[in-house]
Amino acid sequence: MSGVVAIHQPNFFPWLGYFDKLARADVFVLLDHVQFQKKGGNWANRVQLITGGGRPGWVTAPVDRSYHGTRPISEIAIDDARPWRRTVLKTIAANYARAAHFAEVFPVVEELVGHPSRRLAELNETAIRRLAGEIGLPTGHIVLSSSLQPSGAATDLLIELVRAVGGDVYLSGGGAAGYEEPDRFAAAGIELRPQAFAHPVYAQGKGEFVPGLSVLDPLLHLGPAGTRRLLP
Repeated sequence: MSGVVAIHQPNFFPWLGYFDKLARADVFVLLDHVQFQKKGGNWANRVQLITGGGRPGWVTAPVDRSYHGTRPISEIAIDDARPWRRTVLKTIAANYARAAHFAEVFPVVEELVGHPSRRLAELNETAIRRLAGEIGLPTGHIVLSSSLQPSGAATDLLIELVRAVGGDVYLSGGGAAGYEEPDRFAAAGIELRPQAFAHPVYAQGKGEFVPGLSVLDPLLHLGPAGTRRLLP
């Protein structure tokens, strides 16, 4: 086959732009074989939601960082010694209980946050697939990079993955222009196409609109059908 390929790590309840990329791609590769960032913030295990006073704040799935050396995202274990699942659900309920579609969407959130997996990548993949389905996006085109057994790094890795799934266009996310190498893609016969996502403004409740929150924010405010209308 040929078509548009997007590549992204399996993020924790990702933002709207993530699902925009999923909607635009013919194949969406979940980059689960690359190294997990051991120190600092990581979109693989945290995301922002409205958490108090109309301000954005982090909700996090803690992970076990006691391992030595490096590990791929696919092998990262969730730290369930901390009651993070209950904390996340209480935070969402406290700040979104008056959202128009809370009663419809919150049971799905409860199910996904409570998913029994101990592996972060599995938890995230399950949530991405379920939320995409709720929104009305297909999920049969999602592929795990670990299943493709790539060997490259950086641009070589991206080219290898696009070729592995038979694509001829790489859909580049925002902020990637500084490190991508257009000449390398051209030489490989792959078109480099920017995602060009412009965050829509939607009814978010009181206060100034906050972009970049988890897709749970538009889902709770607009519902699945309203969220779908924000995407291509």
